[in-house]
Amino acid sequence: MMPAGRVETGGAVGIDDQLGEQPDDVIGDLRVLRRPRLFIISGPSGVGKDTVLDALRPVFPDAHFAVTATTRKRRPGEIDGYHYIFLDVGTFEARYAEGEFLESAMVYGNRYGVPRGPIRAALARGQDVFVKVDVQGAAAIRALAPRAIGIFLAPESMGTLLQRLRARKTDDPVELMQRFGTASRELSSASEFDYVVFNESDRIDRTVAHIEAIVVAEHCRTHQPDVQI
Repeated sequence: MMPAGRVETGGAVGIDDQLGEQPDDVIGDLRVLRRPRLFIISGPSGVGKDTVLDALRPVFPDAHFAVTATTRKRRPGEIDGYHYIFLDVGTFEARYAEGEFLESAMVYGNRYGVPRGPIRAALARGQDVFVKVDVQGAAAIRALAPRAIGIFLAPESMGTLLQRLRARKTDDPVELMQRFGTASRELSSASEFDYVVFNESDRIDRTVAHIEAIVVAEHCRTHQPDVQI
């Protein structure tokens, strides 16, 4: 006689048989949710975008860091093909006419453009992509790729930002104040971005840690649609 509450099954039933394969299939599906993301790093002139990008490279060695093309003169310490792709005006215009740039703009008399091809190729390979652009460029990219993630770098104060601009020693006083005035206006665009990260002086480690947390959070989302550009 069977004990009360026991059901005769005609044979031993293992735990695996009770659970079946469906839960493991769901877990497998959750593991492959990850999609390559497009991160836009932007902010006012002088906020330290190049410094932040340099610090992010070793943290995300498998990511693709887009290199912007420009017609402006190379500054001391800048490497062609790493910090920027330096082009003469004729070459830039030819590539622009061919539709090579994801976005382009005239900034302080110089042309800037983000090449589209390398970004498409990186996303197709499954790589995250980081793009560094000014606020105007960020808006243009978001219009084309609304699923891109915008990160706005903000200065700790306007006084600090002015000091950074002066420390460059590459702009004449008139251009420097133009940049400073534009930066003041660009701060009002922060609300158009998904995240704001303060890039404080001598705290680059903190800035990088905050951006790393954003990247991790974005890859933990249950909905990660493909990015089309």
